[in-house]
Amino acid sequence: MTEMPSYPAPGAGTEPAAAAASPRPGTINGAFWAFIVSMLVGLVGGVLLFFTRGSITDAMRTSNAQSATKLTDAQIDQAVTIGIVAGAVVAIVFALLHLLFAFKLRAGRNWARIVLTVLTVLQVLSLLVGQGSIVGYLSAVVAVIGVVLSFLPESNRYFAAVKTAR
Repeated sequence: MTEMPSYPAPGAGTEPAAAAASPRPGTINGAFWAFIVSMLVGLVGGVLLFFTRGSITDAMRTSNAQSATKLTDAQIDQAVTIGIVAGAVVAIVFALLHLLFAFKLRAGRNWARIVLTVLTVLQVLSLLVGQGSIVGYLSAVVAVIGVVLSFLPESNRYFAAVKTAR
């Protein structure tokens, strides 16, 4: 008969990377929750689109009256519906990605911190270039707080310790 190779028992001699790394600092927990709140506020903004359908339609009709190309009322209604649905889909996708990156940030993944920083910069730039709502500004401010917290010295040490442990 052949002998079965002996393997070490699960968990014997090896520690998971998270356990080997230094404990998660409060700055990382704060950044995590800031990004979660920012994501939730962004979702609220997406939901509010459904309640502003009338004002969006009125604005489109006013713009259409001043335009050389005349759209029918059915075309305006269709354009508003497509715009609202597209905005809601983008808000949901953005929220899910934000959620994924926030959990990866919490796990000590530096690439997630960079991605969240880039997304926050794009969010702030979009508010500076276009018209923003109070919900958009609130979401951006909370996201900026998350970025600042994720780059504080305690956070930097945590990312370095997690990287070393892996």
